[in-house]
Amino acid sequence: MAPTRLELNLMRLLSRCEALAAERRDPEEWRLEKYVAALEDMLRELKKQASKPAPELLNEYSRKVDFLKGLLEAEKLSSSTEKALANQLLAPGRTPTTAKERTPATKTVHLQTKARCTGQMRSELLGTVRPVLLLLYRLSCLCSAVGLTSDEKQSAVELDAVLQHHQDMQEKLAEEMLSLARSLKNNTLAAQNVIKQDNQTLSHSLRMADQNFEKLKDESDRLEQHAKKSVNWLLWIMLIVVCFIFISMILFIRIFPKLK
Repeated sequence: MAPTRLELNLMRLLSRCEALAAERRDPEEWRLEKYVAALEDMLRELKKQASKPAPELLNEYSRKVDFLKGLLEAEKLSSSTEKALANQLLAPGRTPTTAKERTPATKTVHLQTKARCTGQMRSELLGTVRPVLLLLYRLSCLCSAVGLTSDEKQSAVELDAVLQHHQDMQEKLAEEMLSLARSLKNNTLAAQNVIKQDNQTLSHSLRMADQNFEKLKDESDRLEQHAKKSVNWLLWIMLIVVCFIFISMILFIRIFPKLK
């Protein structure tokens, strides 16, 4: 069935939103949010139409609109860690929106956003160490210029060790956060695969149930027709027997007249 005008407009606007999401936008950019709100309205109208697309296509449209909506909500979060975790939970579309795309644009946007959030998270975790290292460098320069005592030099060395330990802890924490994000991604993908398999099993069961219902309906119709045919034959046999008895009585009366 050919797509309706509303579906064509939805596909064009969806492709435009995917292109905007792939670009680096200013914080004051408002077009994408308005476009996504318009996509939600158009999708609701499309679901109400009598000549609506197939359920699989509607689910794909809903999946892409929900992805764009979740992407906007994740960008509003203040912490880069929260942004990274929110982006890990997003589910991009499975099929391209237009025929020109080789891979779904939402999947490309998802990968770009995850890489950007991971870089921001790493920069925030490691950025707090740089001022401390700069302070340590200035302190060492000051100590060498002024000529501190041995005790003061020992204190500076201990401070250096403490700051180095602090830097190592920060790097270890960053690696653990990245490992946690990867683990969360793998668990999310595994859960999606399990849910996908369950949906396929449920769809197969529903198809089998529909087929069995159709077969049962056909057999019921055949049984009903067979029962009607049996009743009709019995009625004809009874009519033939009654007619035979009636004709026999008339012949009997004609052959054997009444005695006087």
